[in-house]
Amino acid sequence: MPLTASVSAPVSVSHLVLRAKQLEIDALQHLAARAELVDVIGQLIHALQRERGATSIYLASGGQQFAEVRQSAVEAARPLEAQTRTLFATQIEPGQGASARMLSMTAWALLGLDVLDGLRAQIDQQALSAHDSVAAFSRLIAGLVELIFHVADATAHPSISRLLVAFLHLVQSKEAAGQERAVGALLYASGHGDEAQQQRLLHLIDAQESSLRVFEEFAEPELRARWQQHLLTPDVARLERLRRTLYTARPGAALDTQLSDDWFEASSAHITAQWELQQLLVQALRQHCEAQVRAAQQDLLDAEGLLRQLRDNPPPHAHAVERFFDAATQPGSVPLPTAVTEGLAKRIDTATSQTQASSLLDLLQAQSTRLASMEAELEAARRTLNERKVIERAKGVLMSRMGLSEEAAFRALQKTSMDQNRRLLDVAEATLSLPDFAFPKKSGA
Repeated sequence: MPLTASVSAPVSVSHLVLRAKQLEIDALQHLAARAELVDVIGQLIHALQRERGATSIYLASGGQQFAEVRQSAVEAARPLEAQTRTLFATQIEPGQGASARMLSMTAWALLGLDVLDGLRAQIDQQALSAHDSVAAFSRLIAGLVELIFHVADATAHPSISRLLVAFLHLVQSKEAAGQERAVGALLYASGHGDEAQQQRLLHLIDAQESSLRVFEEFAEPELRARWQQHLLTPDVARLERLRRTLYTARPGAALDTQLSDDWFEASSAHITAQWELQQLLVQALRQHCEAQVRAAQQDLLDAEGLLRQLRDNPPPHAHAVERFFDAATQPGSVPLPTAVTEGLAKRIDTATSQTQASSLLDLLQAQSTRLASMEAELEAARRTLNERKVIERAKGVLMSRMGLSEEAAFRALQKTSMDQNRRLLDVAEATLSLPDFAFPKKSGA
């Protein structure tokens, strides 16, 4: 069968340059829409965390405490749940540019929201234990956090990516703090110590500290300073005292149930401080998106004006090509000495055409250099996200193959890291490379 060549209109330099800039604007506008999605998901997570904490005390006390607080938390979460569902629905529209992975993660998060009403009905009837309710809420929130992780991982702009990495790790810290509030509330409301829950409490404190270190690395200086100031407040000192009471109590020892309210208030103040930082991060994220869109639109207007000038007064073709392929003008190259560049300039017929040719080459070179610089900055953010992903996968392997809890799996990785004086990431990667027979069988398997 004979091949036939497709006929298409010839493409021009100006068309390619302008199209590249327009695609950059489109990507930034998509990112601005994702910032709204991240904001609403963050608000929903905050509401569900409060509902989880109140529910924990409600169930652990046999329905005697926090009934009104829990109901208020449910009512606060419902409109945010509806708003999240609406934004989820917009993701399937063609103009949103959502990837297959993005839609899959959205479906996973939506699956968690679909069981929420049934979970609440079980809690109303006290047909669920406090421990199981904490686990159920935590699984739902984990799906929402994972969706935020995917948005951060898919971002292609460095300043915005850094903010999203900071946002993600702040949300992770806040989620660990929310689980700590629920576990501590369960212990105080039950009136006695429990070794498994105390170990979980210590794991959650470690998880907060780990996430906050990454947050401080990627957040803007003002937010870092604000967080450091919070750590010096009386609320944090009170929380530390209540923490020590919990994790130093002997298993089965009596705990003062009257401290449930104090615990809830102190841990909530800690969470609120992180929530305020989260809101400031969202505000900064929106401002960065808006500023980048405005800058890109101005670049587009400037490029259109320059290219219009070049179309109206084209430089001599031969000299433009000669300059374009000269090593001195390639993107990322080191500029040649003045004497050499002056020699090149003499090969241009007129001063006007020289300026126009240089303007076009400067435009192309600036765009290429900027994209290369962005890629280098993005690499640092992606490396941090990838490390988190590898460690989480290694924890999952230990949990599934050895029957460990999440905190026990993390402690095993930490202990190996310290014993062998190796990075936690290296230990996690080595764990993932081990064959099945290298792991001890689960008890009872």
